[in-house]
Amino acid sequence: MVNVIGVRFRNDGKLYFFDPGALWPTPGDYVIVETSRGLEFAETVTTLKEIDETTLDTPLRPVVHIATAEDIRRNEENHASEREAHRVCQKKIAEHKLDMKLVRVESTFDNSKILFYFTANGRVDFRALVKDLAGVFKTRIELRQIGVRDEAKMLGGLGPCGRQICCGAFLSDFQPVSIKMAKEQSLSLNPTKISGICGRLMCCLKYEQDQYEAVRKQMPKVGKEVMTPDGVGVVTDLNVIRETVRVRVRKGDGHEMRDYPMTDVQRLGQASRTPQPEETEALQEYAPVRNDDAPAANPDEQPAPRQRREKPHKQRRDDAAAERREKRGESRAKAEGANPDAQGGERPSRHKDKADEHTGRQNPVQETPAAEKPVTPAAAEPAKQPAPAPQKAEKPASAESTKPAQPEKPAPAQRPAASGWKAALAKAMADAVEKRDSEA
Repeated sequence: MVNVIGVRFRNDGKLYFFDPGALWPTPGDYVIVETSRGLEFAETVTTLKEIDETTLDTPLRPVVHIATAEDIRRNEENHASEREAHRVCQKKIAEHKLDMKLVRVESTFDNSKILFYFTANGRVDFRALVKDLAGVFKTRIELRQIGVRDEAKMLGGLGPCGRQICCGAFLSDFQPVSIKMAKEQSLSLNPTKISGICGRLMCCLKYEQDQYEAVRKQMPKVGKEVMTPDGVGVVTDLNVIRETVRVRVRKGDGHEMRDYPMTDVQRLGQASRTPQPEETEALQEYAPVRNDDAPAANPDEQPAPRQRREKPHKQRRDDAAAERREKRGESRAKAEGANPDAQGGERPSRHKDKADEHTGRQNPVQETPAAEKPVTPAAAEPAKQPAPAPQKAEKPASAESTKPAQPEKPAPAQRPAASGWKAALAKAMADAVEKRDSEA
């Protein structure tokens, strides 16, 4: 905790804290304080008090001394020189033909610096102006561009309410204001009625915004149905200041507008009402009904599994799937009846045919049971007694005669059937063995 006093410069409204040290100035006394711009003349506003150091944005600067009569006279002379500097600067601006408006001229207490505040629509090149002013006043010159709100704060004036503008009286900082605040406070959206002398939205729109938001959260929205002491009605208007709700309720064959306190109106979701018979049936179907008169359940007894009720759309889906499976079975049976060679055999693989096309091999046909297509005796005999292997010493007369004949590849149009391929292969092998034995 530190001891501070509050001072104010030029009645701008913002309060600054300084460390008084061993001094005890009272409100209304003038003091000389040390600032970032140098020594300044200020007026004491608050008495000595203690505040937390963590609440301070900048480190405290000391109070040099309480102002004397000589300091007061010097401050008046500085104000006179500021008026002269304002006149000279206006003349120089006209000479340089700069698009800028001079607002105020301030001089430090020790005349070490003169500040010129101006407004402009865009950036202004005032380097030549600064050189001319420095040549006239022989001191440090500083030009600062400000906004329209700061301009109104420096110049002062009366607001639309007839009182002194807030920023020039007591506001220390500007708070953000939006058009949404005017809508929530049910104000006219006419710019001339909600704007201040600066041309921006009035700062006073922010004062009651928090209260409006807190009350509106507790009130129903316009157009919603609510439960009133006279029955169900529709909200037509809200009065946040009086905390009342205007509701259109039915009266006989017509309707009537009535105002109710906010506490007497309930939303339909919060109002207690008797459920309709169809709602009770739906609850009994999909949720267990609590019976307080039923005996308490034994904790050691395992509860019976709850039977989940099948939904109608799931039953329809299962019936449709079963019907599709039955149709596929019938179509498959018809296809097998139309192609007797394919009965009992394996279904040819579409992907295997494509693989054989890339490798250059012939896709073998599917196997047919022996009962359907008997094997010839010539083909069955080699299977029982395989021919003896040829001796190594005996060399064949020619390589072509000893090489077993390969079965000819059928043309694509005369591809063998999809059954009995093992029997055909066995027959071809038997013929090759018999031809080799005869040549040997």
